[in-house]
Amino acid sequence: MLDNDFLQQLTGIFASLEGHYTLRYTTGDTTAHGELKEMAEEMAGTSAHLTAEAGEAAPVKLTLLKEGQPTGVAFRAVPGGHEFSSLILAVLNADGKGKNLPDEHTTAVIRSLHGPIKLTTYMSLSCTNCPDVVQALNIVALIHPEVEHEAVDGGLYTDEAEQMGVQAVPTVVADGETLHIGRGSLEALLEKLLAKYGHGEVAAATLQRFDLLVAGAGPAGCAAAIYAARKGQNVAIVAGRTGGQVNETQGIENLISVPETTGPQLAADLRKHVEAYGISLFDNRNIATCEVADGLKVLTTSTGERFEAPQLIIATGASWRKLGVPGETEYTGRGVAFCPHCDGPFYKGRDVAVIGGGNSGIEAAIDLAGICRHVTVLEFLDELKADAVLQEKLRSLPNVTVRTHMQTLEAVGDGAKLTALRVKDRHTEAEETLKLDGVFVQIGLAANSAPFADLLATNRAREIETDRNCRTAVPGIYAAGDVTNVSYKQIIIAMGEGAKAALAAFDDRIRGAAN
Repeated sequence: MLDNDFLQQLTGIFASLEGHYTLRYTTGDTTAHGELKEMAEEMAGTSAHLTAEAGEAAPVKLTLLKEGQPTGVAFRAVPGGHEFSSLILAVLNADGKGKNLPDEHTTAVIRSLHGPIKLTTYMSLSCTNCPDVVQALNIVALIHPEVEHEAVDGGLYTDEAEQMGVQAVPTVVADGETLHIGRGSLEALLEKLLAKYGHGEVAAATLQRFDLLVAGAGPAGCAAAIYAARKGQNVAIVAGRTGGQVNETQGIENLISVPETTGPQLAADLRKHVEAYGISLFDNRNIATCEVADGLKVLTTSTGERFEAPQLIIATGASWRKLGVPGETEYTGRGVAFCPHCDGPFYKGRDVAVIGGGNSGIEAAIDLAGICRHVTVLEFLDELKADAVLQEKLRSLPNVTVRTHMQTLEAVGDGAKLTALRVKDRHTEAEETLKLDGVFVQIGLAANSAPFADLLATNRAREIETDRNCRTAVPGIYAAGDVTNVSYKQIIIAMGEGAKAALAAFDDRIRGAAN
């Protein structure tokens, strides 16, 4: 099942293991059972610290044990595809290894959760967003003795997925109730777990002081931190996830001098570069507030950590924009979706709509047209905004209808799933209800400026307003990248803006204008 070159790589990866781990697989007479047995045995053959063990005859399941005891991590799947990395990381993480492990404070927050907690993630082996969620919740289970987490292949357990109303992956169910749907990081998932289950006291973190704080660890934030560190400053990054929105981009072919890379690879490269400069990286944090006290800029996280410095660069980026109409939240994951690559297969042979006529919307419509019965593109403006080559391809497809100047009013459903979309023609004011099985929202990004909105000026799009050198109206506070009003939201531009913000901050520092 695994080729020799890959098995050799696994031998190297597992060479540092210290504990002993068992891959216990269920037995049966299905093809999936055979594949699971073969995978477990081949993996076990790469290290003396790994054993494959046959369990009882039961539906397909792989359980990870450490020193003969359950770790809380299991896969009801043959974890190949994108989830094979989740299995490898689960073993490494159980051994206290892997760069994705949280720091001491986040670990303490996880351990403070009130248990017991049973988590189930319904995923697809072809889903590029699922591994992040699976790996994050595996970490929670490995750290907290009263948390169990199962990753379930929705394509293998189709009846169960349908019974649970799963129409998007990943979908996380916590003790029988839906907790999360779609993309997610450890920071975001932990916030939801804390809200649902509550937590005990976490030792108050000491106020940490630096020369410069950077909020956000995407291309802009990492560039800013690296440029500041090169000036000899003591720099800290406070962020939710290293790489930010980049992690959700599959192919990157316009980063000059790098002909081709992927979002996850670029995110890993950003982390590596930051670590090479000794920059303090506090990720998996949710910035709750920002204030200025005696000239110092203070960031406070949702778990009470506080960081302060004379200067602050805000590079928190942007998130997927939502419609903000009735029914959208209620039917997210049950007909309303945001990722055509992950959730498109749920709508094979059905009628769907794509809202948004930019590049992302038209690319989504083209992809969906290959598997859906019919695709309707709804654009608010009078014409599509996508590149001409994409529009030409779209118009060549026989099962796509394009409707411009259309406003979405409501996502309509029967309580269990979406059944229709209520829309209005902005020219004629005529309203109609389109019967649909699914709606894919592709209307761009919204600036992540909320923690700073009371302190800084923002425009109508809630983007932080800056001058040409990334200075805001508050001395000592700078902003860069997609969270600002800079034109053209591109990775390479965000990097340049981050560097510019750091240089402006250093210039103000040496001139005595830092606060």
